[in-house]
Amino acid sequence: MKHYRIDDIDVGLKHQFSADITKEKLDAFTLVSGDINPLHTDKEHAKRRGHPDVVVYGMMTASLYSTLVGVYLPGENALLQDIQTRFNRPVFVGDVLTVEGTVVEVHTTLKRIEIKATIRNQHGQVVSKARIHSGIDEGE
Repeated sequence: MKHYRIDDIDVGLKHQFSADITKEKLDAFTLVSGDINPLHTDKEHAKRRGHPDVVVYGMMTASLYSTLVGVYLPGENALLQDIQTRFNRPVFVGDVLTVEGTVVEVHTTLKRIEIKATIRNQHGQVVSKARIHSGIDEGE
């Protein structure tokens, strides 16, 4: 886990990580969210809608932005304040997603950063984009 303080962060600072999308993770997200829409839970329903398999929840994919901020950029001192997310294409079980974030603004006085982030699948296709604002709690 990273421990960036506001003075350690400059525009252009980047971090990336990868995440495997598994059936177990999808089932756990279904349980936690309570969203039982058949697009996410019934393969035959998803196939009738033109997909090769059930579609992974967009919010499950977007939860990786929380990991980006809370673990890596800025890490332990993060106070996630805002995420604006766009979903560009579906994600499926078996996909390997790469999350990358780049700091695009640093507000030293406010102890706040803005991050431009993307999530790509194993084929390099953008599945999601986001703008993220995070405060940095450095304690006293």
